[in-house]
Amino acid sequence: MNRKSVIEQTLAITRLNVERFGKRFPIVSMGDGKYHLTDQTNWTEGFWSGILWLSYEYSKDPALYYAAIQTVDSFRERMEAGQALDHHDIGFLYSLSAKARWIVDNDEASRLLALQAADVLMKRWRSAPQVFQAWGPEGDADNGGRIIIDCLMNLPLLYWAAEQTGDRRYAECATIHADKSRRFLVRGDDSSYHTFYFDQENGNAIRGGTAQGFQDGSTWTRGQAWGVYGFALAYRYTRDERFLETSRRLARYFLEHLPEDHVAYWDFDAPQEEGTARDSSASAIFVCGVLELLEHLPEGDPDRALLSDAVTRSMESLINSYFTAGNPDEEGFLRHGSYSVRGNSSPDDFMIWGDYFFLEALLRLEQRLPGYWYGRQA
Repeated sequence: MNRKSVIEQTLAITRLNVERFGKRFPIVSMGDGKYHLTDQTNWTEGFWSGILWLSYEYSKDPALYYAAIQTVDSFRERMEAGQALDHHDIGFLYSLSAKARWIVDNDEASRLLALQAADVLMKRWRSAPQVFQAWGPEGDADNGGRIIIDCLMNLPLLYWAAEQTGDRRYAECATIHADKSRRFLVRGDDSSYHTFYFDQENGNAIRGGTAQGFQDGSTWTRGQAWGVYGFALAYRYTRDERFLETSRRLARYFLEHLPEDHVAYWDFDAPQEEGTARDSSASAIFVCGVLELLEHLPEGDPDRALLSDAVTRSMESLINSYFTAGNPDEEGFLRHGSYSVRGNSSPDDFMIWGDYFFLEALLRLEQRLPGYWYGRQA
């Protein structure tokens, strides 16, 4: 199945979903092929907006443009109400909605909304441990000094805000956090912790752990994929070679631990046997991360051929064995994603972020459309 045909099938699903979802936002399915819908209460709503913007950029379908604009209006209402914003995933929410609209049609109100979102994220900065606190209120006994690897994908909003405003504090804090993530979330064998705890009073390192992985010392595959992509994006903004090398290391580890069909199980340390859950969303994120990484590796780099082959093999497997191929009765693109196997929450279902990154990967490969993690207007 060629990429253009696959993209057209995702567009067919998306057009149906615009009607099915209305003004609500998909998050995961629950074993029935139908998305559970939310009302701007989670960390995931941006992915539906991002799918709509990518779909419009490819198709120029005005109906998709109108639907995408409606999502940005919803994000503006969320901001004005201060609804469900007390967490670190502000970049996932507003990069793929408000910033996306600014990238696509240079809408000034959307640019200002994205900058407002960056200011909300800056409220998560904790001066003693020098990190962005992932979850919970400041001073929280369990989460007060806790970071998670997912946050690397929220930092591009801050780097972009620094470029837009000239205020270097956004970028300085983002870089400090990225470097802390490099030093404490990435282990010596190139695997990664999902989370890490610091003493919130003095900043001392305490321990690594997990919230969604197999166990505290295991390697949750979606987290490893966030690291591949997040450190490559940190390099794009900073040109700090340590971030590029870290992305490369994480990518090689991911690749070396894939099963025969090149789509990841949910955790690299979970028993890889019949019945063990996959996470197709982790592989879709990995592909996007590697495509970003490849943009920064010089010609002749010894890893280029290896990583390019990994992209080809993973995408072929996702398309041929996991893609719903435009089935109108299924609302997602990729089967066999896992939200939280450990928590028995949608362990084998559609994930809206898996759908977003699958489409981003397709459009990166087909039209060099890179998503909305950095501006494209300069």
